[in-house]
Amino acid sequence: MTDRRDLARAAWRTLTTRPVYENRWIRVREDVAELPDGRTTIYGVVTCADAVGVLPMLDSETVILVGQYRYVARAFMWEIPTGGASKGESHEATAQRELREEAGYEAERLTELCIYDTSKSIMDERCWIYLGEGLRPVPARPDETEFFEIRAFPFVEVLRMVETSEIKDSMTVVAVLHAARRFGR
Repeated sequence: MTDRRDLARAAWRTLTTRPVYENRWIRVREDVAELPDGRTTIYGVVTCADAVGVLPMLDSETVILVGQYRYVARAFMWEIPTGGASKGESHEATAQRELREEAGYEAERLTELCIYDTSKSIMDERCWIYLGEGLRPVPARPDETEFFEIRAFPFVEVLRMVETSEIKDSMTVVAVLHAARRFGR
């Protein structure tokens, strides 16, 4: 009998796949996958565009956050500007577009903070997080389904909001913790 640890790195094989649902933001499919030990299982997968977020620093001590009601969470949340990359759009261009649309700023400099998988078990979404600096105001043009409150916060307050789970959005949490480490806080 094979030790299960020996199979930990073995790839699963997709035997069949069928589409279940699709809209302009996501696709859902159901796969039958063969496990490393030869058994099979049903696996639901959500596919979407790459996600991009930008932590906009107004100055070395001040962050711009956007607040909005989030339907799935059923709550108002403060977060960094985020969105999905359009086909053929670079991640940097997506970051600038989302920063303009949601917060009403453009960044002179974008620095990549990290790349991470938002939900490794059911979703294939990969996220690029940037630090935006050298901000200049531009007219905000949110999407038709977006309604934002835009506010400047001291970075130390945003860090506290992350540490106390007042901010729960994963892209914002990851961005703030990376920035705090970068800034030595």
